[in-house]
Amino acid sequence: MEPQKFSIAVDSGHKATEFRPLSLSSPHMRAFHLAWLSLFTCFFSTFSIPPLLPIIRQDLNLSPSDVGTAGIAAFAGSIISRLVMGPACDVFGPRLASATLSLATAPILLSAAFISTPLHFILLRFFVGFSLANFVANQFWMSSMFSRCTVGLANGVAAGWANVGSGVTQLVMPFIFSVLNTYFDLTQSVSWRTALVVPAVFQALMAIMVLAYGQDLPDGSYRNIRKREKNSKDDAIGVFLNGIKNYRGWVLGLTYGYCFGVELTMDNIIAEYFYDRFGVNLETAGVIAASFGFANWVSRPTGGIVSDKLGKRFGMRGRLWGLWVVQTVAGVMCLWLGEVKSLWGSIAVMCGFSFFVQAASGLTFGVVPFVSKRSMGVISGMTGSGGTVGAVVTQLLLFSGSTKFSTQTGISLMGVMMIISTLSLTTIYFPQWGGMLCGPSSEHQHCQLLA
Repeated sequence: MEPQKFSIAVDSGHKATEFRPLSLSSPHMRAFHLAWLSLFTCFFSTFSIPPLLPIIRQDLNLSPSDVGTAGIAAFAGSIISRLVMGPACDVFGPRLASATLSLATAPILLSAAFISTPLHFILLRFFVGFSLANFVANQFWMSSMFSRCTVGLANGVAAGWANVGSGVTQLVMPFIFSVLNTYFDLTQSVSWRTALVVPAVFQALMAIMVLAYGQDLPDGSYRNIRKREKNSKDDAIGVFLNGIKNYRGWVLGLTYGYCFGVELTMDNIIAEYFYDRFGVNLETAGVIAASFGFANWVSRPTGGIVSDKLGKRFGMRGRLWGLWVVQTVAGVMCLWLGEVKSLWGSIAVMCGFSFFVQAASGLTFGVVPFVSKRSMGVISGMTGSGGTVGAVVTQLLLFSGSTKFSTQTGISLMGVMMIISTLSLTTIYFPQWGGMLCGPSSEHQHCQLLA
């Protein structure tokens, strides 16, 4: 340990053992701020379109099926990119992987100026959705900078604050559209297309800042340090295979598909849902939808804090039980949300639901760093991809525009899917720490159910 080298307490591997979100100290807290702000811009970009859908669907003559397919496409693109992002972080480091993806996807939003058909719109959402893979780099970066005693909190805050971007964009994009349409006297068609320049520029600027000021690891560049380590001979294929053979990553991918995946689905449908069902105007629908995303400011970090607290007191079993309880409560509230028939009642239940579903995401990534040190990026990618797979499946089954379900019925059924999928957490077992129902193998020669 070299405490004089850092302005924050570190362990023997120079990972921070404390978390100071108001600090800009290098490299730990600077990496934290660059990571969450970069991912914030990606959420802002990806979900800059849904709050403008009432205008866009008229301009492009989109059918309900077109809107549903576009929503699925946004998540489908993210599945592919998240799977690739995990190995990319393991080989090149989170800083380079993150910035490259952001710079590659930011210009895609500018192509909105040229789209004129439903197919063009679907392709736009598909390719913009690739940027959500920066979530994997975000969590990898925090797990590389913070020790096990505080990594749940760091992961929770970095992702939670970033996810607020999906709420801010619901509030900001209708405002930008209104300003362009009213004060600059632009047509509605030109206004929504011009408004998308803002998230594109925002995302590109943050990517440049990540390259200029970021650092992969406490001791320097990821690639340079890998060259000095004996185990750096592990190639990308070996790291990838080691990760995908770990069943815990698949289970976490499933459960994450029905916490974060549900959150993504709600980001896609919530503004339009309140606009259509309760007859509120575009700006009001945006404010209501924004409150769902804004909850991430405290909810996901709370999930990380709870995971760390339970981990310190009860070990891995505490982390797993905490995740199961919180996500199950979220499922119950999601089911309830679809049954509420009043505007203010729906808003109240939505706020409670948003807190628990987002906290469950924070609790999930309180477990992920413990699954595989060698293939941490792959496990993060598998789990993150599970989130978008869950969103795609849910959107396809319940909100594609061609199903027989009403939106409110779809929301209730989504809650049932959450409750059922979360039961798979009972299968996760770590020999050294145990699982939800079993103690560690070092203490028990035979796994026995605990009362």
